[in-house]
Amino acid sequence: MTNTVGTLWVVATPIGHLGDLSARAREVLGRVGLIAAEDTRRTAQLLLHYGIRTRVVALHEHNESSVAPSLVTRLLAGEDLALVSDAGTPLLSDPGFVLVRMAREAGVRVAPVPGPSALMAALSVSGLPIARFVFEGFLPVKPGARRARLAALAGESRTLVFYEAPHRLKELLEDLEAAFGAQRPAVLARELTKLHETVLDGTVGTLLARVRTDADQSRGEIVVLVAGNEANEAEVLASGKRLYQLLSAELAPARAARVAAEFTGAPRKALYAPGIDPDRAD
Repeated sequence: MTNTVGTLWVVATPIGHLGDLSARAREVLGRVGLIAAEDTRRTAQLLLHYGIRTRVVALHEHNESSVAPSLVTRLLAGEDLALVSDAGTPLLSDPGFVLVRMAREAGVRVAPVPGPSALMAALSVSGLPIARFVFEGFLPVKPGARRARLAALAGESRTLVFYEAPHRLKELLEDLEAAFGAQRPAVLARELTKLHETVLDGTVGTLLARVRTDADQSRGEIVVLVAGNEANEAEVLASGKRLYQLLSAELAPARAARVAAEFTGAPRKALYAPGIDPDRAD
């Protein structure tokens, strides 16, 4: 008799407000055999709030490679497990990648229980273009490496999203000003869904000035969003349209647009020739 393989549930948990834990997340966390958590103490507080008694084991950046194999063994034996991070959706600048990859390679079903995410919450209220964006997570801690990464991103036409530790926020904004210019539109989202939630918009320069004079803005969980380079966006679109025109001589419109968009980064629907409905081009 062959055991049924278990499921690894990747469960999003609140980033602040405890009311944001979904009913489905509560049900899954209450019935799995074990919860793998980035910080067992923090997860224990969440579980206590909801009266969930499931056992918790630590899985963080320092032990994931050694702990993951035993968890996969349990999954293969038929046990359902859950993966959570300190807050929000696991794997987004949090541990879990090694376990998820190992589970999938072993043929284990990995299923999401979607919910809170600081990334998506910040984007949704930023007022910046979010149809296309780049998530950079935490930049390198060392100043030289951080500045080099920002220099490489200066021409990026999509909205950029960064996480940052409170004690490094001023340095990040200073480096953003040097790389992108003081006038680049930007948003500082802090303590989202919590009591002291703050969303400030302006430019990189005005946000830097605010942080320099207001110590409260360098506290809590922080997301920094920066508008893309509009001048470069126009160049990308023009490049995409040129490539589309060349490809459309040999390919169907939909195929030509997909290839041109993939190679240039231009929005696919903006590439079609006049008179072609992109929704019917296939």
